[in-house]
Amino acid sequence: MPPRPPLSVVPVRTSRRRVPLDLVRGGLIGCAEVVPGVSGGTIALVTGVYGHLIDSAGHVLGAARAGLTAGPRAARDRLRRAHWAVLIPVMVGMVVALLVATTVLEPVVTEHPVGSRGVFFGLVLASVIVPLRMVSRWSPARLATTGAVAVAAFVLTGLPAGSVSDPPLVLVAAAAAVAVCALVLPGVSGSFLLLTLGLYEVTLAAVSERDLAFLGAFVLGAVIGLGSVVRVLQHLLLRHADQTLSVATGLMLGSLRALWPWQADDRTLLVPGSDLVTVAALALAGAAGVVLLLLVQSRAEQGSGRA
Repeated sequence: MPPRPPLSVVPVRTSRRRVPLDLVRGGLIGCAEVVPGVSGGTIALVTGVYGHLIDSAGHVLGAARAGLTAGPRAARDRLRRAHWAVLIPVMVGMVVALLVATTVLEPVVTEHPVGSRGVFFGLVLASVIVPLRMVSRWSPARLATTGAVAVAAFVLTGLPAGSVSDPPLVLVAAAAAVAVCALVLPGVSGSFLLLTLGLYEVTLAAVSERDLAFLGAFVLGAVIGLGSVVRVLQHLLLRHADQTLSVATGLMLGSLRALWPWQADDRTLLVPGSDLVTVAALALAGAAGVVLLLLVQSRAEQGSGRA
């Protein structure tokens, strides 16, 4: 099977067929951001919008800088270069899914942790095929990098969760700046980072209760974090795509530890229980969902290529 192009970004034509698909893609990314251990960047990579989102984020942030240094005309020129045909429906789907998932999906994950983690384990495991296929050539050095990153991610995802009931807004902004990495780096889960920092439950409560002060601090921190990460990641994807994707592969493999279905409250891994068959079936269902998504994405790409 030939490797996929390394996150190339091509012009996108708006069509009635594409908009619903991009709404669904955004919805899947939004749902992923609610579940600890599942990376929104991974879902963006699987659904084929990762390159467009990173490129668009770079243009939007560049427009903000241009507006401050070169004036409104330069800012408008940068904004026009963003992929709005993809960005707008994806962001709409993402916001709607975030609002719905905080009230629907999160309780399911809380009440059925083993089965939920089984589904997400299969989903992320099957998703590893995406960066694997995008690397043009696997050398011993890249395999070693992937292995080292996987081990580091495995250790980090075993850290016990913290707990902060009434965090200061400065801490909220700082946590958001770190967690936003999940939007731009496959394999890193923003929800899991918030869980480790002790801010996962209070953040979900703030979204449900529409706590504007908390959400404002969170958005500000996320914007600062995004501005710091996107330019570096753009450079890495442009100049060192294979190395960057090998790191992403390692992150995704290591993050599977957080999704092991059987684990104690302190994240100690346990042996499979009597529900092994049921959980294995759920994991296969999650993997099948990814395969189906990749097939739909491939059909959509072929259709747009013939248009």
